[in-house]
Amino acid sequence: MLDKPAEEKPEEKPEGSSVRNSGPLSGFRIVEFAGIGPGPFACMLLADMGAEVVTLDRVGARKSMKSVAGRGRKVIELDLKDKAAIAQALDLLANADALVEGFRPGVMERLGLGPDVVLARNPKLVYGRMTGWGQEGPLANAAGHDINYISITGALAAIGTKEAPVPPLNLVGDFGGGALYLVVGVLAALLEASRSGKGQVVDAAMCDGAASLMSFFFDMTAMGRWTEGRNQNFLDGGAHFYGVYECACGHFVSIGSIEPQFYALLRQHAGLTDADFDAQMDRKAWPALKEKLKTVFKSKTREDWCKIMEGTDICFAPVLTMSEATEHPHMVARKVFVERHGVKQPAPAPRFSRTPSTVREPEGAEIGAVTKAWTTGR
Repeated sequence: MLDKPAEEKPEEKPEGSSVRNSGPLSGFRIVEFAGIGPGPFACMLLADMGAEVVTLDRVGARKSMKSVAGRGRKVIELDLKDKAAIAQALDLLANADALVEGFRPGVMERLGLGPDVVLARNPKLVYGRMTGWGQEGPLANAAGHDINYISITGALAAIGTKEAPVPPLNLVGDFGGGALYLVVGVLAALLEASRSGKGQVVDAAMCDGAASLMSFFFDMTAMGRWTEGRNQNFLDGGAHFYGVYECACGHFVSIGSIEPQFYALLRQHAGLTDADFDAQMDRKAWPALKEKLKTVFKSKTREDWCKIMEGTDICFAPVLTMSEATEHPHMVARKVFVERHGVKQPAPAPRFSRTPSTVREPEGAEIGAVTKAWTTGR
């Protein structure tokens, strides 16, 4: 177990409220160097889970209380070009459990805050580094964005229409392959440090994480069950029983009736009596069957199809916009979204039975006060 204090019986508060000393990471201290994209999102997750996260940002930066990814931590403004500020940052890091930074390779070293310097000051610190290409390699110092990082992993080539790849927002590189792998790495290193007493560097690269996310598809390819290309396989839009269909109202629904029993229910509820639908796994039949299903789903509105299929084992769901998602009965019942400073946003995830995560509202902070608290609060 991690050698950190934990609340045995946290105070019950509504989801999304301000709560201290709650969450499985309560008692852990993390210093975030302000950035964009996956770094802030990773620190949001850590803060939601109870870690005390302090963000070091440039002088003049204004904390937006409406920021979703920026929620749950204190912000301290520092001029990292000032040697005195670097000394203050090192004092703070001396009593931290982890550091998260998302600069290009070499930037932290040039500031005097590289791993060698910081770990010499605090040998147990976990040094989390978030980049697109990684800390080394031919592209390490090149600029890039999510779309580039997932391009070289095989992920982007597999997503989209038959005619061209389609960017999956920046969910695959920035957040799935980036932030989530950074969080897993930091947590694993914290667990190991609690046993060894030694910290280490976590090199989380978006191209590494996105490649890792493709493991299932490399597995399927090795088994001869996956063909390179789009709209040719059962999960990439090729199959008629796994995809998105437009309804009479112009809205869309999704079905994922892969297993035979689910496919049978789809046929029953959609009235697919045509014998051609017997050939569920015949790839050659998929294009024609997809066209037939397009006609079927176009015959009713999304609301009609929800009344017929939602809640069954067809594997069905309406395709909702973000604003619609916040009002869906299932999402409302589970309190998947909360409101904070007038902004609807996702609630903390995952959920913990004894040490619940919460959206906290840390007060403003001065680096001297935080450093003193961290020095005396152990």
